[in-house]
Amino acid sequence: MFIFIFQTIWLFIDDLAGKGLDVIIIGKFLFYLMPDLTEKVLPLTVLLSSILTFGTFAENYEFAAMKASGISLQRAMRSLIIFVSLLGGVTFFFANTVIPASQRKIYNLRKNIAKVKPAVAIAEGVFSDFEAGDMNIKVDEKFGDNDRFLRNVIIHKKDRKNINTTVIKAKQGELKSSEDSDILQLILTDGHYNEDVPVKNNDRKSKLPYAHSNFETYTMNIDLSEFNNVDLEEERDVSTDKMKNISRLSKDIDSLRVDNERIVMAFSKNVNTRLGLYGATKTKVKDTTAKKRKRDSISTVIRDSIYKVNKGDFSKFDILELFEGWEQMQIMNSAKNATTNILNSVKGKKEELDKRYKIYNLHILSLHKKYALALSCVILFFVGAPLGAIIRKGGLGLPMVIAIILFLAYYFIGVFAGNYAKEGNIHPIIGAWLSTLIMLPLGIFLTKRATEDKGMVNFGAIIVDFFKGIFKKKKVSNS
Repeated sequence: MFIFIFQTIWLFIDDLAGKGLDVIIIGKFLFYLMPDLTEKVLPLTVLLSSILTFGTFAENYEFAAMKASGISLQRAMRSLIIFVSLLGGVTFFFANTVIPASQRKIYNLRKNIAKVKPAVAIAEGVFSDFEAGDMNIKVDEKFGDNDRFLRNVIIHKKDRKNINTTVIKAKQGELKSSEDSDILQLILTDGHYNEDVPVKNNDRKSKLPYAHSNFETYTMNIDLSEFNNVDLEEERDVSTDKMKNISRLSKDIDSLRVDNERIVMAFSKNVNTRLGLYGATKTKVKDTTAKKRKRDSISTVIRDSIYKVNKGDFSKFDILELFEGWEQMQIMNSAKNATTNILNSVKGKKEELDKRYKIYNLHILSLHKKYALALSCVILFFVGAPLGAIIRKGGLGLPMVIAIILFLAYYFIGVFAGNYAKEGNIHPIIGAWLSTLIMLPLGIFLTKRATEDKGMVNFGAIIVDFFKGIFKKKKVSNS
């Protein structure tokens, strides 16, 4: 845990360092982050400790003494098997209750820190939603005490209709605030101000009027009254897949699946309606005038064609032969435009559905990861304990290397499988269980060999014995 905490500090060093945050807030942040690290720490801990313990036993010939006394490896492992099984149950409870609560605490703490320390909410090089007002701010660089000085500032201000109507650019800026004041001052220097001028006259509106001015110093006063009285423990009604327990995840998975199916069916119905793919039946047409007979014959052919398609009959038919040459060109152009519009609609809808199904996959992945984490502790114990008995090495040398290699294989398989599952390339259940299921046969194999008092597999000896058996059979057959 100590190692992973330091790794996490380096990940969040930009968010924590130089922001004027006190030790208590940073301590809360790390404390809330520790339960989430358990997902990485606990499997490695079980694997390493089991290898070290049983490796030390084997190195000191304590297993030999146990076997001489009639105590088998299974009996020696019995108490630890019970302990690890209880540990798996506690881990499941921890993953279902404590980790979701800690994720909510981390989210709320980071958002509330951004409220109390406005400079934290401004990222370098990208537009940031500044929560103190309806505007977006982009800066190239922040420097000075608490990042109060800004370089190359661009501000987009929004009107009541949430439209960017004002653009302010300045070479430098400075944030000034006081703990006793509800006003934040943003002082801009050496810049210019552009604003769209709203007009009601259509003639003037077509000319796109705007106001432009240059300034040496421009001060913006932002009201922080609703932000400065912030409790750093304040809860917000925001929930992601990591913030939910099993009960909530199961309900949301069903809701997301139903919503996604409903959206797909509604869009499919809309596309079919726009393309004219509706059911039709054969109808009799009365002959009156020549024009009406032609129109009715065209209508009948179209209905018959649609009727055949709906019935699965895709035999060749050519409706265009019923029309004149210029009418055929109009029909072809109209069909081409309709097809282009439909394809654009499908492309736009696909992006929306990809996001919705990614959220759906993340919920399934988070649900099964809670079960997989609990079972992984048990499986990795059955990998580490017999492996330690086989290699017969204790201490922090070879066992540490083997444990890290096995854990990295387990961890990276889980990461890659999870990423594939998020994008829908594999099923989310497989993505959650793949690394654990790969370790399962390894644990069974090592436990079996340790029980039979066999060492690691010598592939060279197996190949030699295989060929010896072949040549021996040939000699017997020749004789």
